[in-house]
Amino acid sequence: MAGLYRELWVSLASLLRSYTAARGLNGDRQATVELSEALITVRHAEKWLELRRTEAHVTWLRDNGTRGELELTESGTLRSGSKEEEMDMAAEAWARELMQ
Repeated sequence: MAGLYRELWVSLASLLRSYTAARGLNGDRQATVELSEALITVRHAEKWLELRRTEAHVTWLRDNGTRGELELTESGTLRSGSKEEEMDMAAEAWARELMQ
């Protein structure tokens, strides 16, 4: 199971990289996405997002102090309480907020 969550983690970083790049096409804006086994960091100018993972459990923190907890599911979604969201939708929303 650990291998599955590792693959989903890499996929989430890739989605964040793709969506921030797409958002930056209209100008010379670019975000950096750093990936390690337990941390994804996305930076654009003064804005940033940190995602920390322990197995399926993910905590996120934004530069503005907002934070949350999510769970990677076996089906590739992110669960928060009883709500599930596709990883690409979450990544697109984070990219939109960061690249404004």
